[in-house]
Amino acid sequence: MEYVALGKTNLLVSRTAFGAMGLGKIEDPEVAYEMIDKAYKDGINFFDTSMDSPESERRLGEALGENRKNVYIATKSTAHSSGELSEAIDNSLTNLKTDYIDLYQLEKPNFLPEANGDDRLIEKLLNLKESGVVKHFGITTESMEVAQQVLNSEFPWETIQFPFNMLCDVSVEKLTKKCYEKDIGFIAMQPLCGGVISNIPLALGYFLPFDNVVPVWGARSMDELQQILYFTQNPPRLDDQFMEEAEKLRAFFN
Repeated sequence: MEYVALGKTNLLVSRTAFGAMGLGKIEDPEVAYEMIDKAYKDGINFFDTSMDSPESERRLGEALGENRKNVYIATKSTAHSSGELSEAIDNSLTNLKTDYIDLYQLEKPNFLPEANGDDRLIEKLLNLKESGVVKHFGITTESMEVAQQVLNSEFPWETIQFPFNMLCDVSVEKLTKKCYEKDIGFIAMQPLCGGVISNIPLALGYFLPFDNVVPVWGARSMDELQQILYFTQNPPRLDDQFMEEAEKLRAFFN
């Protein structure tokens, strides 16, 4: 397993991250626990979830158990005020069976919070970091405008989570480079474009040249997880045949 520094944070995370938001939808909780255990034993140390899926948080916390201290957990919420953020944080800590969160992300903000704003979100985040409850903070967004605001913000946002896969246009590739220049960690959500891409080796191979990008793979079954782990350990060769297949796929969907 390859590990990379996540921007300006001190987190050395697996380049293959586990997207845990779908764990709550798996009918048999034991399967969810087995998937988390499999991911951990194969070297994944970065797990991403959300307060929007409390059952997924609970299953993640239950499955990690004593291994919690060996991994990094990211979660998020759509809190719009310091009060909402406090409640969301408390709920996530309870669900995850932990007393701290390695990376907390504000999800899909309509605007980027600012210091001394009426929502007091920035002040609350800084307070949580000072107390050790939250180690690092970032933004999850599907808006290029908000992502650009993060890059230009005076507030030290540490990560951006943004949709990125082989079907995205060149503007997202440029965004990853700007994040690298600003030392902001880039977390790629929807690496399979919400299930549109079924060719896992092709999708995974696409990310190999992007050294600062950490894709979050939301495996929906043990079989899918095993494929992701296999091709993580045995990545495809980026030869002419790979490039030709990748271009065909992009042309088909675009």
